[in-house]
Amino acid sequence: MTYDADILIVGGGLNGPSLALALAQGGLRVIVVDALARDTRKDAEFDGRAYALALASTRVLQGIGIWDAVVNDAQPMLQIKASDGRAGEGAAPFFLHFDHAEIEEGPMGHMLEDRFLRRALLHAMDNSPNITQIEGRRVIAQDVDAHGASATTDDGQILRARILVGCDGRDSAVAQRAGIKRTGWDYGQTALVCAIAHEQPHHGCAHQFFMPAGPLAILPLPGNRSSIVWSERTDTAAEIHAMDDAEYLAALRPRFGDFLGGIALAGKRFAYPLRLTIANSFIAPRLALVGDAAHGMHPIAGQGFNFGLRDVAALAEVLILAARRGEDIASPIVLERYQQWRRFDTMMMAVGTDSVNRMFSNDSALLRGVRGLGMGVVQSLPGLRRRFIREAAGLTGDLPRLMRGLPI
Repeated sequence: MTYDADILIVGGGLNGPSLALALAQGGLRVIVVDALARDTRKDAEFDGRAYALALASTRVLQGIGIWDAVVNDAQPMLQIKASDGRAGEGAAPFFLHFDHAEIEEGPMGHMLEDRFLRRALLHAMDNSPNITQIEGRRVIAQDVDAHGASATTDDGQILRARILVGCDGRDSAVAQRAGIKRTGWDYGQTALVCAIAHEQPHHGCAHQFFMPAGPLAILPLPGNRSSIVWSERTDTAAEIHAMDDAEYLAALRPRFGDFLGGIALAGKRFAYPLRLTIANSFIAPRLALVGDAAHGMHPIAGQGFNFGLRDVAALAEVLILAARRGEDIASPIVLERYQQWRRFDTMMMAVGTDSVNRMFSNDSALLRGVRGLGMGVVQSLPGLRRRFIREAAGLTGDLPRLMRGLPI
């Protein structure tokens, strides 16, 4: 049987290239197919998108060889403050305060803009002899048999590999063509995402305000800038998103407060409907799903991309070790190792974020009291607080080698 590559990855966003680089370092040949043209993917204009990378995720980026290329553009997160709040009233008296000094490993994470991360991934793939990139082409069909998987692009090209990996987002066509169904529900919330410039320095502190309509995250970027992830009820969010920039800022200010001084927009504005969606299986014959193709959860804990990188690190480790042992890397036994490693962990995080969102996205006086008591208890117990800090840094659970700073 003739193969064009060992692994065929559909989706060239962030998880696809990260997985390709990890697999290529393990000696496997990879093809990455993406529907977007290169010029679109490497656009240098800052559009307001950024990612909260947990410490364990930065280790993955170090392991695949791109962290050194982006670290100077990343903002360390040195503190996290979380509290209840209402627009115009400020934070509640009970709050959580996590400080990176309480763990030995360093900053809990970094904020990194999409433009820097995406360009670094593209550059690293360009310099990897084991990676072939096919850009500006959509996969329109796929098939598997006893020996391999194939995908057909919209220009009629047929690509064949040992295994097909879907990294093509929450509405994954790879998953749909494989007959994998999804479980989930709509939250009735929309995330309004933008970047702002502010007068006062943020000192590397991330803030999470739990408002009755949904959480507001203020995440530090380099300089006097912050990334905003502002969850509102869908109808209200639609009205706010339709406003001009001045009206938008007027709606944001009472929720944001004045602790960073005056604010102004710095980049484009986005709106993303929020829903929980989990693939009923992360694998199928000669196929695996990674990142949003496998799971999408509420951004309340900032774990979307971080959990995608956990998938990347786990699948790369499973496939590389199987290849070294001489196994068929796409056999059901091998792929089940990946599913067992990632699915339970993902389900627990999905349930956790869903529960926290339901607990905090309301204005019940009783639940406000319970929330305040709970945050006060955690804040007063150093051992429990340290556990939460390590969780935020991605340092708990059965971590793949890349997330422990180890080569595969």
